[in-house]
Amino acid sequence: MVHFVLVHGLGHGGWCWYKVKPLLESAGHRVTAIDLAASGINMAKIDEIHTMSDYTQPLIELMDTLPPGEKVILVGHSLGGFNLAIAMDKFPHKISAAVFLTALMPDSTHSPAYVMSQTQGSAAEDWFDTRFSFDPEHLNPKMTIHFGPKLLASRLYHLSSPQDLALAESLVRPGSMFKEDLSKGKPFSKVGYGSVNRVYIVCKGDRAMTQDFQRWIIENNPVKEVMEIEDADHMAMLSKPDELCRCLMDIANKYN
Repeated sequence: MVHFVLVHGLGHGGWCWYKVKPLLESAGHRVTAIDLAASGINMAKIDEIHTMSDYTQPLIELMDTLPPGEKVILVGHSLGGFNLAIAMDKFPHKISAAVFLTALMPDSTHSPAYVMSQTQGSAAEDWFDTRFSFDPEHLNPKMTIHFGPKLLASRLYHLSSPQDLALAESLVRPGSMFKEDLSKGKPFSKVGYGSVNRVYIVCKGDRAMTQDFQRWIIENNPVKEVMEIEDADHMAMLSKPDELCRCLMDIANKYN
């Protein structure tokens, strides 16, 4: 039995793993799909969360409570790659493998914000009806992002079912990439973050993080193994749950 810890991306919550969680559990594995701060049913508000570390705190608390000797496989989607990196740096001995699912994956050379600064498609029209706000008055200012229905349909859920798109329209919350905070941080360490087995899953139909950009991320910081899922949009856990589960179970067999 493997304990999978599933970490959602920007604006989402543990709810987005609702197809994958029972598939892994039916194969005999333990699964925790967490809500990061101000996400899912976590009661905090995004206005109260000012750093990536604060945002990651629910994952850190979970890792802290693992019994001695227990290791997990972390799976991070999209922005969740940064939450993985923070946990990997702090708890490398508690992680069998870290899986980056079409995720931002920092390196151990540059500022944590470096990979984020390379993202493509930042023109205003690429964000459709997404709403942005900025609080310059706070000690740690941040850009708040709230995905709109057109953005969800066109960039994130275009290969997912209408039902899953409707679910997202109901449940997605405002979030932040905390780029301003990350730009001030030191690189993630080679002895912590860099010591954990990393696997990258490329989603070939992703419009939010193009396949070319995913390949660049891997080239920038090579991993143990690269897997691919055909015809998966950005939300591979919803558009291709069976294929994703096969990848995760393969990783469990190799790295646990």
